[in-house]
Amino acid sequence: MYKSNSSRVFPIILVLIVVAIAIAVLVSVGRAIFGGNSSQETAKVDLGVESLLNTSVDRSVRMIVRGPLVADENFRSYQIAVDSSSRRLITYSGYLDKTLESEQLGNNTKAYEEFVYALARANLMKGTELEDDKNDTRGICATGRLYEFEVLQGNSVIKRLWTSTCKGSAGSLKANVKQIETLFNEQVPGSKTALRKIDV
Repeated sequence: MYKSNSSRVFPIILVLIVVAIAIAVLVSVGRAIFGGNSSQETAKVDLGVESLLNTSVDRSVRMIVRGPLVADENFRSYQIAVDSSSRRLITYSGYLDKTLESEQLGNNTKAYEEFVYALARANLMKGTELEDDKNDTRGICATGRLYEFEVLQGNSVIKRLWTSTCKGSAGSLKANVKQIETLFNEQVPGSKTALRKIDV
């Protein structure tokens, strides 16, 4: 009995479609396993850098430094916050952040722009935020310093990275912390004198 050409071609087309679908599935699975997160991480880093370099009035950057975990009476910490209109240094005593000294200075958009670009060039946004317990800094580096760096919009933290002086607690920041700390400290003239008093 005679079979038409269409009946012979149909199984071949069906096989080709199944093979194409199988290849597409394998490629998707391969990307998910070996490189699927890279584009998401890049997007997060780009968002962090974009937020850092934004000089709108509601944007700011902050560094928080905590000293060794000692008795409440001896515990010290400080923060420096900078935005387009102000620079502020606050030193604290105890775990409940009792203010020891506070200094606030004016700022301008051009100065803030230069500062955040310097932070970007120092890789302040280099690193991926940790999640859940890995991002919990309570008790981290009990004998050394803990550094937290934040980019904010209003009171909301856009990105937060941290590191410490303890080898086993590298944290999420992948940059030279001393370089970034110096950039922040230099925003407040006389900060060395204020920080020497608390010996963090």
